[in-house]
Amino acid sequence: MEGVEPTIEVKNLTMAYDSFVVMRDLNFQVRKGEIFAIMGGSGSGKSTLLKHLIGLKKPAGGEIFYDQTNFWEADEKTRKQLQRRMGVLYQGGALWSEMTLAENVALPLEEYTTLKPAEIREIVSLKLALVGLRGFEEFYPAEISGGMRKRAALARAMALDPDILYFDEPSSGLDPISASRLDDLILQIRDGLGTTIVVVSHDLESIFTVADRAIFLDIGEKTITAIGNPDDLRKNPPNEEVHRFLTRRNVIERGSNGSGYQKNKVKGS
Repeated sequence: MEGVEPTIEVKNLTMAYDSFVVMRDLNFQVRKGEIFAIMGGSGSGKSTLLKHLIGLKKPAGGEIFYDQTNFWEADEKTRKQLQRRMGVLYQGGALWSEMTLAENVALPLEEYTTLKPAEIREIVSLKLALVGLRGFEEFYPAEISGGMRKRAALARAMALDPDILYFDEPSSGLDPISASRLDDLILQIRDGLGTTIVVVSHDLESIFTVADRAIFLDIGEKTITAIGNPDDLRKNPPNEEVHRFLTRRNVIERGSNGSGYQKNKVKGS
């Protein structure tokens, strides 16, 4: 994908809460149609970076561009238009519990389009079928499994046909089989629809399966210390911290809790 124009570009980004700096001098590009992973240890600022990218938190410094438009210098109308191009799958799914799956997926269509009810129902059925939930339109979130809830939340994130999909720890709370199915679905969406996908994750199994490129947020250095294909970074790590993260002896297989950890499993690094 060399030579592909970036759809997202981050320049000299500093993230902070008041006087506490989380990360500084972040510079990277996300190319159109790639799956890009944001990885790092707990507390490294992965989810904070996601908030900056989707417009929930303003940077302490630096710039974020979408197709050469400076997001935070744009007027509110332009920012809203840019956000309409994004879909977000939050870590917990964030489905409305009192709504059926169909009603959850229909919500953004009712809010942001002038489509007729029959047209919305057709799109909802299509989106649910796309994530393998055909026939579950009238189920409530509490009536289905965790993996199915994640897929329903993904259908809602895709309701407005976004150019960019953001995933926040998609495998969190899932069993290994459900997590693997979600990885397959991420790849199918990218390959079938050409969607640009950004995944925040500490799950190495998922990162190595889906990501074309990744960045590593280093807690100690408070900046990015690696960028590239995850497998290449594992084979030729730029520093010891990246090597330790990508070759964790207890992170060979997904654990029973789906978190990416399989303790007491030791394989060579």
